Amino acid sequence: MKKKLEKLLQHPEFLVEGQLNKNKLAELARKYDTKLLELLMSEEEVKDHFFSKIQDEVLVFKKDVFLQFLNNKEFLPDSFTAYKTKIGLATENGQYLSENNNVVLNFPYKDCVLEGGQTKEDSKRQEVFFNETLAPTEITRLLDDKVLTNFKRYDKEGEHEVTELNENDNFIIKGNNLIALHSLKKRFAGKVKLIYIDPPYNTGKDSFNYNDHFNHSSWLTFMKNRLEVAWELLSDDGTIWMSIDDSESHYLKVLADGIFGRENFLNEVIWQRAYAPVNLKKTFSRSHDAILVYAKNNSSEKELNKLQRDEAATSRYKNPDNDPRGPWKASDFSVGPAVESNVYEIITPSGRSVYPPKGRSWLLSEKRFEEFLEDNRIWFGEKGNNVPSTKRFLSEVNDGVVAQTLWTYQEVGHNQDAKKEIKELFDGQAAFGTPKPEKLIQRIIQLGSDEGDIILDFFMGSATTQAVAHKMNRHYIGIEQMDYIEAISVERLKNVFEKVKVGNPLDPSTQMGSLIYERHLKDVLNYVEIGKQEGARLVTGGTRIEDGELKNGFFVRPTIFADVTNDMRIAQEEIFGPVVVVEKFHTEEEVIKAANDSIYGLGGGVFTRDLNRAIRVSRGIETGRVWVNTYNQFPAGAPFGGYKQSGIGRETHKVILEHYTQMKNILINLNEKPSGFYETE
Repeated sequence: MKKKLEKLLQHPEFLVEGQLNKNKLAELARKYDTKLLELLMSEEEVKDHFFSKIQDEVLVFKKDVFLQFLNNKEFLPDSFTAYKTKIGLATENGQYLSENNNVVLNFPYKDCVLEGGQTKEDSKRQEVFFNETLAPTEITRLLDDKVLTNFKRYDKEGEHEVTELNENDNFIIKGNNLIALHSLKKRFAGKVKLIYIDPPYNTGKDSFNYNDHFNHSSWLTFMKNRLEVAWELLSDDGTIWMSIDDSESHYLKVLADGIFGRENFLNEVIWQRAYAPVNLKKTFSRSHDAILVYAKNNSSEKELNKLQRDEAATSRYKNPDNDPRGPWKASDFSVGPAVESNVYEIITPSGRSVYPPKGRSWLLSEKRFEEFLEDNRIWFGEKGNNVPSTKRFLSEVNDGVVAQTLWTYQEVGHNQDAKKEIKELFDGQAAFGTPKPEKLIQRIIQLGSDEGDIILDFFMGSATTQAVAHKMNRHYIGIEQMDYIEAISVERLKNVFEKVKVGNPLDPSTQMGSLIYERHLKDVLNYVEIGKQEGARLVTGGTRIEDGELKNGFFVRPTIFADVTNDMRIAQEEIFGPVVVVEKFHTEEEVIKAANDSIYGLGGGVFTRDLNRAIRVSRGIETGRVWVNTYNQFPAGAPFGGYKQSGIGRETHKVILEHYTQMKNILINLNEKPSGFYETE
């Protein structure tokens, strides 16, 4: 049947360079093309395979069966280059997702069904969630318009009750962003000028409170469901900007090409998010994130706004020849690749003969060059001996400059700037772990929108996008499902630390005494400053105690740092003071990896209700001593050996004597008669 079908379809409309085009055939099949159907019905065996008979004269085309046959690699195996290759996820029967009627929705945690028997405590770990194939009625019900409730209006006068919604209202929506996006479609479809999102990066390292530890397929499904709706909300002249790092950037690019169209990809912006290298890294210290930019319709007329010309850019325009048209800047008069008609000799005012560099040609034809020369738009240098340049006058250029794809931290800020901005808003507290600097968002909004346009961010987080949009006179919509309150565990730890009694070690009630000497004190306080500079949040402590008699000693208040990442110095180096750093983790594997990412390995602790987990983690972490559900207990003489550069420990046990002892055996016969190998008299 395969050969019969191949022969049957040898029609000019189905061929590319003499070979069958599978894509074309699939497209015609989906449209129930009359010519294609007639051909398929003209051969009995083919007709019986691809058509069902309902009545004597009524045939129904089995489109799905035909498409499956086309996608089978056994059909036209040699036509690889004759059709556009498809790349993507497929079902077990070989159907691509775009050809499959089943839809899978993969929500972030808090919305998922947790595995049976989980306790509240267990739910904090990387959860196991059930992904169900939903029936069409379930999908419709889930994504149908929802009633938004509990409206409150805020202005400079405070909070007000809402009686009606206005066209100029800005919206902050708390709830699942997928459902919220579908609920916004009726009112905002085709009206949003710019979408900016900073989704979970799927690194497993974020403090982002969504599940940031999906596997690739789950994360891509998670993103796909939301981006498809976002695309419907975007206006015809709108753009979408997506922040991402190297963990998923290339996967997201392929996914976005499929949703938005590869032809609508504008560019990838590189943002320098960090300014200093992390020397503890073994390969590269990553200093940038990417921003993928797509247009709803990338036509030839598509353009972004220009950036404002700064003083540095303006200062590059000079007027060394006192041209009456004002300041100008010299531009290269050669272009590449070479256009043969524009390769000609130019004689400089000094009499020098010049040609364009190899592989290039002059910017203008010889005739046009003469016109520019006559109009004093060609510059040969002050001595008239240089290769020609064109004069670009400041008065003739646009008000702004075209944005480049490399954005340095000097231009748009870096991570530490963003954290400082958040701390200033929240009385020194880092209320959100991974904010973006306002200057970065300001540039995006400036390039992609005008005053009065609608800006959407459905991973709102710390609301930087909304804050900047408000300042720039844009309307905005923000969606967020998390409360972002202080972690209970950190707050609890803070209360404990603040109750520690610091004082004279001779006082039985004292829990913590002094440091050894003043230099030691300065070292500890210096680490406190380092932690602040690295962006960690000082929860409590961090200062010298100078109350009463303690002023004569070297006492430091018990100190806690939160929002710490494992590449910070305060996490990697030995402080030898009352300083605790708090790092977040999601999985068992992640915490073991972080614990072992150190040059030290003296002691560690595990707190868990799961004995098996306690054993696994205790074996996995590279420390000489491990405490389980306790800490800092030192049984007399208990031996241990520090790992890596932590060598102390073994000398606390008598077994160390074996390393300094030469063993000897002395055997004594107490009988009067000698004994041995031979009898004696």
